[in-house]
Amino acid sequence: MIRNMFKKTDTQIDAKYTAPGRGFRRKDLPRGLWKKCNKCRQPVYVEDVVEDCYICPRCGGYFRMPARQRIEMLVEDGSFEEWNREMDPVDPLDFPGYGRQLCAAREKTALNEAIIIGRGRIEGQDAVIGVCDARFLMSSMGRVVGEKITQAVECATREHLPVILFATSGGARMQEGIVSLMQMAKTAAALRRHHEAGGLYISVLTDPTTGGVTASFAMLGDIILAEPGALVGFAGPRVIEQTIGQRLPEGFQRAEFLLEHGFVDRVVERRDLKRVIGQILRMHRRNTGFFASGVQAMQKALVDGVQREGRAEESAKQDPSGGPAPEMVSGRQQGKGKVLEQKGRRLLQQEDGDAWTAVLLSRRTDRPTAEDYIVGLFEDFLELHGDRCFGDDGAIMGGIASFHGMPVTVIGQVKGKSTKENKRRNFGMPSPEGYRKALRLMKQAETFGRPVICFVDTPGAFCGPQAEERGQGEAIARNLFEMSALKVPILSVVIGEGGSGGALAMAVANEVWMLENSTYAILSPEGFASILWKDGKKASDAARVMKLTAPELYRLGMIERVIPEPERLNQETLPVVLSGLNRAIEDFLEGLEGTDGKALAESRYDRFRAM
Repeated sequence: MIRNMFKKTDTQIDAKYTAPGRGFRRKDLPRGLWKKCNKCRQPVYVEDVVEDCYICPRCGGYFRMPARQRIEMLVEDGSFEEWNREMDPVDPLDFPGYGRQLCAAREKTALNEAIIIGRGRIEGQDAVIGVCDARFLMSSMGRVVGEKITQAVECATREHLPVILFATSGGARMQEGIVSLMQMAKTAAALRRHHEAGGLYISVLTDPTTGGVTASFAMLGDIILAEPGALVGFAGPRVIEQTIGQRLPEGFQRAEFLLEHGFVDRVVERRDLKRVIGQILRMHRRNTGFFASGVQAMQKALVDGVQREGRAEESAKQDPSGGPAPEMVSGRQQGKGKVLEQKGRRLLQQEDGDAWTAVLLSRRTDRPTAEDYIVGLFEDFLELHGDRCFGDDGAIMGGIASFHGMPVTVIGQVKGKSTKENKRRNFGMPSPEGYRKALRLMKQAETFGRPVICFVDTPGAFCGPQAEERGQGEAIARNLFEMSALKVPILSVVIGEGGSGGALAMAVANEVWMLENSTYAILSPEGFASILWKDGKKASDAARVMKLTAPELYRLGMIERVIPEPERLNQETLPVVLSGLNRAIEDFLEGLEGTDGKALAESRYDRFRAM
């Protein structure tokens, strides 16, 4: 069967590699052992290709992979149990010649239909797996394919198993007409029920994924992965060019194009798929909600690490700059009223400092970014991309991670550390697609019972004409609307600038904390002075009256914690702040143990209702 994939080799090689100067002669190419790569046009040894996940050893180009070989690559040996292998075929339209086509496809592939479905184990975790095979009528979706997928998803829902589908297809099967079209709705409806039951669905897009498959199960994943260079689109390039009479740009509808435009979470090399899927499955182990397993896992990790934590606290007592370590200042905790820790009274009772100095410190280019906090506080961070509508905003970074063994969703507004990176991150000013990406990840967290931890650092939402065209106001309003009712804990930490509604869209939380020299305000001091006093040069005066510093906002009851900073917060002193944040986040999550989702949302409502 492996050899059959590589037919046509002899005539192709004869024509090209017997020419003078080619370096290969016909006698050097034993029949059936060589294949010409469609990308680099060089001959490659079949066994080398097969042994390396059907990847060209010369250029790294991907061959289409048979379904059974892909399953072997993915699951643990002997763990795969195939379902519905011999499901009865149908010819609902009595389409001329269709029966002969089916027979020929079965003989060629040794498959009954264009998809293999079953249950297997990936890195110790059971899952329902479906893999399309492009050799069978271009893996088009007819009734049998749709029925196999639907039955598999229904079984996964009953048995509380995740679903993983590898899509490759030319679309709906033309020979089955309207019956094929209905499979789009049927598979989507089954996946909707799976989603409502809290089941995970991972969709993997391979080359090509087009037509009705793209417009149904392929694009409905909770997490969507794609292989490099895979063609993915509703209408194929040839159809588009013939319809509109225009030549398409290079890379159009390829996996990387979809990543840039917000439709897939990650582009993953084929060799890494098993590892990445295994990591995603571990982060979504079945539980009855966040507290059923998450807090217990964290508590076990804390108990196991008591000695390690003790050593860490001793080492953290000294600031790398030589001064004493900053102490956590806590306020309202879990809705029980404001409580000042004795150690923190000095910071909150001291006279207000220079607010303008805090503004300047919050904007320093060497100040750690949200990415630094995510990397420093969490393990196994898997960044996810895109809003599923328009694009992937570099100003918002988000994904899933582990905090002391507990799955969490982390999202941050990220500034750059260089001119080039700031351009990519838009200086930390999110566009509508950034807020929609953040909300998508929060809703996903709610589905799977994960706490949400946000890091706020933005001068404000991007205010360009493109943002207005794409609905900047609606995107921010939608975040406020949806976050207010999420049934998982939300914690937001202002680590730099908290600018206007652009910051609030990430801070409708059960608690909001601020670093000592961060700021949080209705708009920038420059904008405030320009609007009220018609003089932007009075920004420092505006800062003093705006009450935008952390201690001032704590006393106003707008935030729950102030997190002291070293005299100079940068990469060298960041570990001291991370140590305090680590303990505080532990306290926050432990304090919410046993709180159900409705109570969490109600507490969040009460927090803002009191303001």
